[in-house]
Amino acid sequence: QLQLVESGGGLVQPGGSLRLSCVASGFPLDFYTIGWFRQAPGKEREGVSCKTGMGGYTNYLDSVKDRFTISRDHAKNTMYLQMNSLKAEDTAIYYCAAVRYINQRMCVLTTNYSYWGQGTQVTVSS
Repeated sequence: QLQLVESGGGLVQPGGSLRLSCVASGFPLDFYTIGWFRQAPGKEREGVSCKTGMGGYTNYLDSVKDRFTISRDHAKNTMYLQMNSLKAEDTAIYYCAAVRYINQRMCVLTTNYSYWGQGTQVTVSS
C-alpha cells in the first residue's frame, strides 16, 4: 500500500524550531517530487516547499525562505521539513505530499500531488 505517514508537529514558542518527518511506504521517494504544504483555519492549502527527484530542484514559499529546509533521506525513505525561527503565522496543519511527474516550476504552486500524508498540527504561540 502506498502511503505517507507524518510526525513531528506540536506546540512551540515564537523563534523556536521543529522538524517534521514523513515516512513513505510502497514507493521510493528518491524518484518522486516531494512537497510540504500547510493549511491554516479559514485559508486555502498553500505550498511551503518542494524538491524534485533526481534533479534536486528546490523551491520555497517566499515567507519561509531562509527559515525552512526541505530534505530527504534515501536510506530511511523519509522526507523532512526543518523549520527554524518559527512565527505565529506559521501556525497551520502541515501535510507532506509526493508525485511522480510534475513541472518543477509548479511544484510549490500546485496541490496536484498523488500521495498525501494525514497532516500534523504545528502551533506557534507563547
